[in-house]
Amino acid sequence: MVAAALIDIHIPAHLLPLDGRFGSGPSKIRSEQIDAVVRASRNILGTSHRQAPVKNLVGSVLDQLRQLFQLPQDWDVVIGNGGASLFWDAATFGLVQHRSGHLVFGEFSSKFAQASLAAPHLGDPLVIESAPGTVPTIEPACVDSNIDTFCLTHNETSTGASMQLSRPATPVDALVVVDGTSAAGGIAWSPSEVDVYYFSPQKGFASEGGTWIALCSPRAVERINKIKSAGRWCPPSLDLSLALENSRANQTYNTPSISTFVMLNEQLGWMLDNGGMSWCTNRTQQSADILYGWATSRPFTEPFVTNPQHRSPVVGTIDFIDVDAAQVATVLRNNGIVDTEPYRKLGRNQLRVSMFPAVDPSDVQLLTSSIDYIVEQLS
Repeated sequence: MVAAALIDIHIPAHLLPLDGRFGSGPSKIRSEQIDAVVRASRNILGTSHRQAPVKNLVGSVLDQLRQLFQLPQDWDVVIGNGGASLFWDAATFGLVQHRSGHLVFGEFSSKFAQASLAAPHLGDPLVIESAPGTVPTIEPACVDSNIDTFCLTHNETSTGASMQLSRPATPVDALVVVDGTSAAGGIAWSPSEVDVYYFSPQKGFASEGGTWIALCSPRAVERINKIKSAGRWCPPSLDLSLALENSRANQTYNTPSISTFVMLNEQLGWMLDNGGMSWCTNRTQQSADILYGWATSRPFTEPFVTNPQHRSPVVGTIDFIDVDAAQVATVLRNNGIVDTEPYRKLGRNQLRVSMFPAVDPSDVQLLTSSIDYIVEQLS
């Protein structure tokens, strides 16, 4: 009976978002990006990634990333095939020299720590963990001088918690390596606090997957080259020195998904044309203000992340009280509003809503109105 009733709930058209994609994995792709792929199908897709047309495309992506993040001139933008999970493995070979320290506060931040723990050539990592929905902090008394790489996560996609990036005071020569996969393009950060900021382009940059991008300081490049010259064995596909060499030639070590770079190039141009990072972060914050303001004003919802300073402006997690969030997600999906389900391993009665730059704040407003309508019908 419940399933049948859910099917019969039709959200009025005036309450429906113009675009119903709110996924935090592969995210909403703008139609202009698809148009760019269609244009590229006539002269770039299906051609050699070692020749000028594709290399010029990659070069444009790298240049626009430098502009968007306002990188110092001596930073490198390094690219490779695979996603963040591949970069975690590559970092255990090419960035962590002896021992790493990890701040863990969800599923994705834990995976880098697991990769470091499993690496037979590294010492056991220091892991500082806090409960999902909270953000851990580094206490200097817990850090020893053997830590040469701090591994942070700018935004924990599984929980909707985000942390402010700041360089630990000690050890002073340790690298700061940050997973920015769901934060990149939507949350500001300073290169002075970071040595490596890496991400995949399928979230804030709406460009599908298959690629990792790492923004690297001179200190990080020095570490990559130092480990390489020491003779540590590394499979070529995970060799950051090879990725660095190829990136400086506007190419990847082996054949990339060229359509990903086409969509990324178009998205970066859109971001820069609208005002760059300040415009992007203002847009995501506007969406976040709408979502969290709604959640705190309703008797049946509350933000999962209790500390407002740690609530992500790009991935919002909302707990439901005395309302089955799974039923709400089902009705939303039946009405064309998709991917609001919570992270599968978190196991909470909640919805998860992406608010990446491509998501229009007005659609977030309409999403909340649609949920209000559903709850009214279910009550």
